[in-house]
Amino acid sequence: MAEQLVSTVSTEIEEICVKNIIKMIPLILKLPSKRIYTNYDEEVDVLYISFQKPQDATDSEMREDGILMRYRGDTLVGMTILDALIRKT
Repeated sequence: MAEQLVSTVSTEIEEICVKNIIKMIPLILKLPSKRIYTNYDEEVDVLYISFQKPQDATDSEMREDGILMRYRGDTLVGMTILDALIRKT
């Protein structure tokens, strides 16, 4: 009984993940790179997104909304998103 409940909960979580990923596909395909590397630091609520690995940014620009844009020359190579949890809606 408990095993079946765990299996059901796991399946429901998987379905939620799949649905959310499918919703993101059109947005992902519009990004500057088809390869995306992400890392979320829960302790400080910061999401790191890199469009190239290694990122090797040579310049950065902090936007008013707390998003740091990272560039190598004129090419956007990454973003650092502060307070990521408040942006999820």
